[in-house]
Amino acid sequence: MSSGKHCPKSMNNIPLKIMILAGEASGDMYGARLVEAMRAQEPALHFLGMGGTQMRAADVDIRVDAASVAVVGITEVLSQLSIIMKALRTLKQALLDEKPRLLILIDFPDFNFQIAKFAKKHQIKIFYYISPQVWAWRKSRIQTLKKTVDLMAVILPFELELYQKAGVPVCFEGHPLVDEVNTHRVTHQPLPHTHPCIGLLPGSRHSEIQRLMPLLVECAEKLKISYPFAQFILPLAPTLKREDIEAYLQHTTLPLRIVSAPLPQALANCDAAIVASGTATLEVALLALPMVIIYRVKKLSFYLGKLLIKVDHIGLCNLIAGERIVPELIQAEANSTRIVSEIRKILDNEPYRLQMKQKLGQISTRLGPQGATQRIARAALALIK
Repeated sequence: MSSGKHCPKSMNNIPLKIMILAGEASGDMYGARLVEAMRAQEPALHFLGMGGTQMRAADVDIRVDAASVAVVGITEVLSQLSIIMKALRTLKQALLDEKPRLLILIDFPDFNFQIAKFAKKHQIKIFYYISPQVWAWRKSRIQTLKKTVDLMAVILPFELELYQKAGVPVCFEGHPLVDEVNTHRVTHQPLPHTHPCIGLLPGSRHSEIQRLMPLLVECAEKLKISYPFAQFILPLAPTLKREDIEAYLQHTTLPLRIVSAPLPQALANCDAAIVASGTATLEVALLALPMVIIYRVKKLSFYLGKLLIKVDHIGLCNLIAGERIVPELIQAEANSTRIVSEIRKILDNEPYRLQMKQKLGQISTRLGPQGATQRIARAALALIK
């Protein structure tokens, strides 16, 4: 599993600059943990780049706020193009001014590829952490990665062989979410069947909140009719503020709590969850919490995506398992009638619920042992010894 490399023993305590770029909430979290792990192994490091609240808290010198460029969908990107271009110029100039020894790119491919090509021309080592989903669409991007990156660190087990066959330097050290979930895991305290607790996870981007929050409120109101004593929990993503969510709750009396806590703690008492497709689906899967995965984008983005994306599942837990463990409701299928029906099936059909929990419980065994972030940090440091 390990790349077999070791980190440098000493850098003579001279501050060594590393640029690290993350463009969304999950990347911000992974980036912050990686920075902490790298500093634990080599204290004389100075990090700068693009990220959010978690990377800023990890003492990264943030030159571009990730929230300004975190959009999903082809048409959505076009509407933010001037902001994205400004961010690219800022970071390219920082590369020239600061001359970092290493560039760490976290997922976010269309943006990060532009920086990678620029860094390659200036002979800066490139460590790509978390693969773009080349197995789902635009597989030709592997050739770009082969030409630019010095090492790719993948976090999904099936990605290793894909890159090895393409001749890309690659390592699989496990998935960092295994540690993240186990660190914050608490004992599940299910409520009586007549008092189900349901998690609502609308995503981490403002565009996702706009599309999905009204739908989740509608679903919760319908579930409240079937389960009068139901409770609802909404874990607040680090990229969002309470008022971003409260704006959609002004005309409802739902018993809904917005919780600012790590996901395993926030969902500890939940019996089921409605989850926007993304990293959160894997985090929920590692808790073995039954769920329904939903997603919506603008119509044009959806139809263009259908032409390009070639996978049987969008949920990470389903992709890793190689089967549809949990239901996925996308675009028109992501309506309150379908979603509520699936949640009721989880709550009312015990054999179905237990089978889903059992299969979700097997996901973690496919993702490697604990300590992934520390091993990934060693692999990154080995590039600049």
